[in-house]
Amino acid sequence: MTQNADLRARHVAAIPRGLASAFPVYARHAENAEIWDADGKRYIDFAGGIAVLNTGHRHPKVMAAVRDQLDHFTHTAFQILPYEPYVALCERLNGLAPFTAPAKSVLFSTGAEAVENAIKIARAHTGRPGVIAFSGGFHGRTTLTMALTGKVVPYKVKFGVAPPAIYHLPFPAETHGVTVADTLKALETLFRADISPSDVAAIIIEPVQGEGGFLPAPTELLQALRMTCDTHGIVLIADEVQTGFARTGKMFGIEHSGVEPDLVTVAKSLAGGFPLSGVIGRAGIMDAAEPGGLGGTYAGSPMACAAALAVLDVIDEEDLLNRANAIGETIRKSLENMALRSDCLAITAIRGPGAMIAFDIVTPEGEPDAAATRRVIQTALEDGLVLLSCGIHGNTIRVLNPLTIADTVLLEGLEKLGLALAAAK
Repeated sequence: MTQNADLRARHVAAIPRGLASAFPVYARHAENAEIWDADGKRYIDFAGGIAVLNTGHRHPKVMAAVRDQLDHFTHTAFQILPYEPYVALCERLNGLAPFTAPAKSVLFSTGAEAVENAIKIARAHTGRPGVIAFSGGFHGRTTLTMALTGKVVPYKVKFGVAPPAIYHLPFPAETHGVTVADTLKALETLFRADISPSDVAAIIIEPVQGEGGFLPAPTELLQALRMTCDTHGIVLIADEVQTGFARTGKMFGIEHSGVEPDLVTVAKSLAGGFPLSGVIGRAGIMDAAEPGGLGGTYAGSPMACAAALAVLDVIDEEDLLNRANAIGETIRKSLENMALRSDCLAITAIRGPGAMIAFDIVTPEGEPDAAATRRVIQTALEDGLVLLSCGIHGNTIRVLNPLTIADTVLLEGLEKLGLALAAAK
């Protein structure tokens, strides 16, 4: 029996099936954009822990910062004895905030925690209960964030009805036949039929939908939402959990639109693989919660804060904003060439800003082909390339390699992707 097979047997016996793993491959070691499994096989990582590793696996500067923090202390609970790394990181995040007003930040551990607390802050600020999200959006798996998430399978199955005062609008996307005008008309209908805007605390949106299929939010929509929020005193929340920290070629995805949000949720690549999240917001809104209303035992872990400060240094020192754009251009050109090949599966709708690139696999008739997408991912895995799918039809492949990936490794991974598209035809 291989090490992977042995670990899989232990996994099935010890862990509930509700926690699904994409592949029966168990990581043993990783460096930058490469992973070695329990049996010693090498993989090129085009998943990045679901967009967590923009600065790669085990970046030396991040590792050094964590080791230094370990020599001081691992935990005090910031609500009991605060510490400088938390304060320093919030200062850095405030300086990066994608809006012009004075900012404050608060830290947590997971993206879902960040989203939940952003909603709490918006409700405290407005005194209202309602929240508007979008179909296809993903905001987490807790009871509240699951309700905000705009996809039933697998996130909501068997978990009962959603909390009250949560509403969804259709997300505009050409591939789904939904326009910005359709979305705005649905918003008008919602305000007339289901909830008054005076009862809405927040509108939350991903600048680029992640699980929904790497669909960029049109600037026209974001501008209209900003105007609506300003008119009715609603808080606009940009969920940057997947788009943040250089992935799109900007520090935050919403910066491509020029629209300023009120609150920003962050997580994933913030701390280079260590669990850390946060909410960055306009100071006047952030101070709405009463003392003790925000926090968490492990929120803003000292090691994670140290890692995050190093991550922000790496993004700056290694110019990862421009690197993301360069990587994205390489990926896009490679995919465009694959789309022209007669020996590959049909791919279409190559999209996404910076290095947040995705494409759809379709039948010869142009219909979504989820079965072929699964074949591509499995074939790629067997050849040593880790890929992820997404999208409401399960036929989108997203590329989330570290921004620190070596050019030779990037090209090798793209070659493997092309081979998988051909082999799965």
